[in-house]
Amino acid sequence: MEQKVQNTIESLKRNNIAARYFDSSKEAVEVLLKEINADKVIGIGGSMTIKTLELDKLFVENGNEVCFHWLEQTPEKMEAARRKAAVADIYFSSANAITEKGQLVNTDGVGNRVAAMIYGPAKVIIIIGINKITSNLDTALERIKNNAYKNARRLKLNTPCSINEKCSSCNSPQRMCNVTTIIDKKPSRTEMEVIIIGEELGF
Repeated sequence: MEQKVQNTIESLKRNNIAARYFDSSKEAVEVLLKEINADKVIGIGGSMTIKTLELDKLFVENGNEVCFHWLEQTPEKMEAARRKAAVADIYFSSANAITEKGQLVNTDGVGNRVAAMIYGPAKVIIIIGINKITSNLDTALERIKNNAYKNARRLKLNTPCSINEKCSSCNSPQRMCNVTTIIDKKPSRTEMEVIIIGEELGF
């Protein structure tokens, strides 16, 4: 395990956030599927990491009710899925960045993902690839800005970053960077766990 990973896990635990490390995504997914019962309602926030791991599909196959707006086809059903996910038994997401001090840093467009990570679900599980670990808060915010264009292009948004691959303080109606949150410590009424995987995952 790299020193930066060890530092991050130790910091998370000092911040009252449970933390585990897995060398591979395959190992992490196998453990999660064994630990989570089929009667649990699963909420998922927009995340390429979760999608890459196919957790949405695997939990559906496991018999869980899965609330994930990416699985829906209409704006109305997508919004209903976001709201139901926000009060799920277990909420899965990733983070845009995590510091070696154990701070979870996220930027959202709608805000449903960051809201549910803080309050609503009984438990929040945040899965992070080692590529998202940064040394401090400044580099975490810089990382988010440097990678925002990838999501903009994925969503086919007409934003300056999608065109120029560079963040600007835009006023685009399709702007994604509307809400930024920093979780310094475990929210007092939310059980929280961070799972770090020794692979590059997500943007």
